[in-house]
Amino acid sequence: MNPPAPEGHTPGPWPPPPGLLGVTRSQDSESVGLGWSQRFCISDQLTGDANATGPQITVAVDAAPLKIKAYFNDTADLPCLFTNSQNLSMSELVVFWQNQEASVLYELYLGKEKPDNVNRKYMGRTSFDWENWTLRLHNIQIKDQGSYQCFIHHKKPKGMVLIYQMNSDLSVLANFSQPEIIEISNITENLCRNLTCSSIQGYPEPKKMSFWLKTENSTTVYDGVMQKSQDNVTELYNVSISLSVSLPAVTSNMTIICVLQTEPMKTELFSSPFYIDPKVPPFQPPDYTVWIATAIPLTLAIGIPLILRYISCRRKKQQQPGVSNERGESVFVLPADCHFVATSQSAAF
Repeated sequence: MNPPAPEGHTPGPWPPPPGLLGVTRSQDSESVGLGWSQRFCISDQLTGDANATGPQITVAVDAAPLKIKAYFNDTADLPCLFTNSQNLSMSELVVFWQNQEASVLYELYLGKEKPDNVNRKYMGRTSFDWENWTLRLHNIQIKDQGSYQCFIHHKKPKGMVLIYQMNSDLSVLANFSQPEIIEISNITENLCRNLTCSSIQGYPEPKKMSFWLKTENSTTVYDGVMQKSQDNVTELYNVSISLSVSLPAVTSNMTIICVLQTEPMKTELFSSPFYIDPKVPPFQPPDYTVWIATAIPLTLAIGIPLILRYISCRRKKQQQPGVSNERGESVFVLPADCHFVATSQSAAF
């Protein structure tokens, strides 16, 4: 990617054509301490003055981008490994970083921060380390991964001269949670233990997820179909896998572990072990339908005769004349086969 035209550049093509610059190139592996690089010897003709005879300025451009990794919601360091062999003052330099879309992250103009050209999505997210020539990008998101460039220009009386450029490739990672095995409550008719394993909030997409079934004599790896979903906002992944274990086939103690293989770190995440003992039957929730089916007929068989008996006794009681006792209470004499007694207060005559 061509560097942007620096502030103060006179109108015309940017970058200027090689014929105008009179550029000579040489390979110098120690120019910036990052391995192979290119050095460009550019004269003051960069300003467009063909008669200029000033001293030549060396421009170091790193051929291979520096690989940088940062974690989600953390901070990424974007270096600009400028040696400043000429001991130039910050008041003479214009330093800025931009992404692969030429959006400016940060600009330091003649020793002062200049936010005018900074893209709003980077506002308040950067800080500059003056001693190490490093820009720190805070609150890293998945969408921040990509290529970045830093540029350093020397502001001279006749214009701006590019003296250093460095490229970086940023990769963003997010650690998946420890896989967790959960048993599904329902049990199938053929006595299977249904398990699911899940891991959430990770990036990039993992390579594989599997169950390891360990018995006393063997270990079996089950590579099922990994289900995955990606959050529309954070772009983080959630993954899961399912397993059904047939209990009749389990003849000895079994230990089940869920394993997640991540990219690009090539690491493996292990769940806590899940144990199956063939001597212990799996928990089955009580079947309330049997209880209900038994209770309803029993209630009807006992309750209906009692209700009918009570109604019959009430009718007989109403037909029997009452006898007043000394206190004016009417005593109702019920038939011998009814065991209900009722009294009522009556006025004395």
